[in-house]
Amino acid sequence: MSQDIFVSVLIPAKNEANNLKPLLEEIRVALADESYEILVVDDGSTDATLHELRQIRLDGLNTLRILHHERSLGQSTSLYHAAREARGTWLATLDGDGQNDPADIPGMLALVRGEPGKVDVQLVAGHRVNRRDTASKRYASRFANNLRRRLLKDATPDTGCGLKLIERAAFLRLPYFDHMHRYIPALIQRHNGRMIVHPVNHRHRTAGVSKYGNLDRALVGILDLFGVWWLIKRTRLNTIAQEIEG
Repeated sequence: MSQDIFVSVLIPAKNEANNLKPLLEEIRVALADESYEILVVDDGSTDATLHELRQIRLDGLNTLRILHHERSLGQSTSLYHAAREARGTWLATLDGDGQNDPADIPGMLALVRGEPGKVDVQLVAGHRVNRRDTASKRYASRFANNLRRRLLKDATPDTGCGLKLIERAAFLRLPYFDHMHRYIPALIQRHNGRMIVHPVNHRHRTAGVSKYGNLDRALVGILDLFGVWWLIKRTRLNTIAQEIEG
């Protein structure tokens, strides 16, 4: 992995053709002083998302790398494939709908930047303090977050926030499953990782439609929640094997 790239920005995108150009321009401005790359995963889009990405790269955004799924595989699989291909030490994840603000990334990077080998943080989890979703979605999210916190004890107020900064090596150690992206804080802590919660901006969607409904999100989430609870209960990674000398 190239040591010249400090952060890889990972963006899953399904039918987000009208949101990507302004979002990528905001990332370019926000990270002007960083060594970075952007990986956008076109997750089986049926609109002009892939065409738009190719045009943006032709227009001169040389930091952009494009991955493509022939059919939609979901946000978690998109992030996992992008993380495998990423060259950065850190991964900044963003939703493709433009509701996450790239201007928050530098502040998150400042929390993990330090002398190589001495940074003791594996995750900076965004917390949307000014949530710009519908009332029903905010209510469903609060209910799910409260249930998750009681069961997993992950000390995370907003695990559904798409804006996160994750050490790439730590992310690739996590167990992969569909919808794993909602449980990254709990899974990082399962592997003895340290997490910081950081307040971030949240914005209205300006184009396209949400890919999730409250009911289908809840039904899948309950099954995943108990699966992650089982993984945590079965782990023994909180103990350390000591080497005996002599």
